[in-house]
Amino acid sequence: MTDTATIDADVHEDGSPERLQIDTIRTLSMDAVQKANSGHPGTPMALAPVGWTLWTKFLRYDPRHADWPNRDRFVLSVGHASMLLYSLLYLAGVEEIDAEGNKTGQPAISLTDIEQFRQLNSKTPGHPEYRHTTGVETTTGPLGAGCGNSVGMAIAERWLAARYNRPGYDLFSHDVYALCGDGDMMEGVAAEAASLAGHLKLSNLCWIYDSNHISIEGGTDLAFDEDVGARFQAYGWNVIHVDDANDVGALSAAIETFKKTDDRPTFIVVHSVIGWGSPRAGTEKAHGEPLGAENVAKTKEAYGWPVDKDFYVPAGVKEAFGEAVASRGATARDEWVALFDRYRGAFPEQAGELDLLLKDELPEGWDSEIPTFDADAKGVASRDAGGKVLNAIVKKVPWLVGGSADLAPSTKTDVKGAPSFEASNYGGTNFHFGVREHAMGAVVNGMALSHLRAYGSTFLVFLDYMRAPVRLAAIMEIGAVYVFTHDSIGVGEDGPTHQPIEHLATMRAIPGLDTIRPGDANEVAAAWRAVMKSADHPTALVLSRQALPTLDRSKYASADGVEQGAYVLADSDGTPDVILIATGSEVGLAVAAYERLVGEGVKARVVSMPSWFRYERQDAAYKEKVLPKAVTARVAIEMAGSLGWDRYVGLEGRQITMSTFGASAPLAKLQDKFGFTVENVVKVAKEAMGR
Repeated sequence: MTDTATIDADVHEDGSPERLQIDTIRTLSMDAVQKANSGHPGTPMALAPVGWTLWTKFLRYDPRHADWPNRDRFVLSVGHASMLLYSLLYLAGVEEIDAEGNKTGQPAISLTDIEQFRQLNSKTPGHPEYRHTTGVETTTGPLGAGCGNSVGMAIAERWLAARYNRPGYDLFSHDVYALCGDGDMMEGVAAEAASLAGHLKLSNLCWIYDSNHISIEGGTDLAFDEDVGARFQAYGWNVIHVDDANDVGALSAAIETFKKTDDRPTFIVVHSVIGWGSPRAGTEKAHGEPLGAENVAKTKEAYGWPVDKDFYVPAGVKEAFGEAVASRGATARDEWVALFDRYRGAFPEQAGELDLLLKDELPEGWDSEIPTFDADAKGVASRDAGGKVLNAIVKKVPWLVGGSADLAPSTKTDVKGAPSFEASNYGGTNFHFGVREHAMGAVVNGMALSHLRAYGSTFLVFLDYMRAPVRLAAIMEIGAVYVFTHDSIGVGEDGPTHQPIEHLATMRAIPGLDTIRPGDANEVAAAWRAVMKSADHPTALVLSRQALPTLDRSKYASADGVEQGAYVLADSDGTPDVILIATGSEVGLAVAAYERLVGEGVKARVVSMPSWFRYERQDAAYKEKVLPKAVTARVAIEMAGSLGWDRYVGLEGRQITMSTFGASAPLAKLQDKFGFTVENVVKVAKEAMGR
């Protein structure tokens, strides 16, 4: 535990303006957590000198224009230390930007907002939320996520620079800083992301690691005692140690070294004391709970702070801090705007691309080369159709970039003839994330936060490894795309370990995530069209391994119905006797059963329902047209778990779904075993009708 008396003596000997600003950050954090009676005061108190050093001396950031494209990024991966970020945004005088990108004339964070920390509708939620608070670059809280996002941001800067910079026109030259802690270092996603960053030699990336050896349960030696710096050296990072978080000179020297390092990312290990200056310093009691009124008073006394003042900002502190940030950032931003104006005259085509990219818009005719697929009873796997559509779009939208977790030959997400994104070629199109699904999701999110239309792909069953970033993308409302193939027991011989069952329900349960499972090649094309027009939410495209019949659209309805999420694909005159509802590979099965039923005089209807998310956005009239309430004889057909289908088939409906895991066998055998046959669909449909 830190000796309070020693701290007191040091404080009174150092009345410098910088110390006044640092202690303002500390006391605002303490007071906010104390008033909320909830939060994490210790880390902001310990890292206040780190935040102060980075923001006032190095960060290229214009508080008047928090969305300036070439700003340095500051990612608080230790999201529980949110009061550190809120204090920095407040002191810097960051101006608020609304959802349309317009300045509101209000501060991003006011002192009143800080006083409302963790309260309903405040701009200062418990963990930083992208879109909710101007200046928050990404939503953080789940440890390691911000680390992964920062790698994606650094990748995006390198890609943008490679594509758009020209001699004398360095439009993109920003750095990415992530503040992380012991918890981040324990999470596998940070390790995956760090390994990838080292491989890619992302010298624009700096992680500052708060090594305080404290976790919620106690000292980190309960479960974690490795040499983290040595691990990062093995990853290929430049590792620097700062022995005391209060040593702003050493911190400055470390960041200067980062800025001079051009062949690898930098990892600065900062040794700190959590809850610095408080009676609880150096203990887990300073981590995840308020210090208590008595301890807050003692800590303020140790700092030489007015004990009787809460949320106290000494005269001149905010002005001095804000000027230190703005004097550097505003100049850099103004120079950039002038540079971009000259660039527009010299390189109008590239400037036009950037205008669209930065506004999340698409070029005219972007979908003009998307193929239309002819009717074919044998058909094509939707993953193969997806690859063809993806390649057609990339020709028109070059900032649609991504790759796979070492599965591109199987997910069909490689862009033909295009180079790979590597340390030797940052202008590449095909990304190789390695077998790192969790990091891939987080990195893709970071790329999307930098306005790239980024995608990552793997088998659907491996959603288990990356659900966290998918969920965070939905919270942030960003246009990340996740391509999941091998979507059912149709995987066949690989068996139940590779046959997803519950995964569709898992994704459909995430608010704001559009899960699309197209039923044939033309639905795939329509799905990609829908994806590209939706930059305000993430999408999971769910595609098959096995071939799916390409339906005759002159006989059945247009695949454009994918836009509405569900549509009447095949119908009979009058009110239907039974409705077959299917997604993905089971749409063709439903159509075959429909033809059998119609041949027997049954008035059947087939509803293709690739996206529950989109269907639920339709009005009641459209829903009634597709699934009329009067028709209770309904059958849902999907080679996945049953959870959720009752909302569409009702209490009197039937389901042909999976209630167990799959099995290892050829697909035809599995279809027989689990009832995905025309004969069984017809049988169940008649049961639903009471025949």
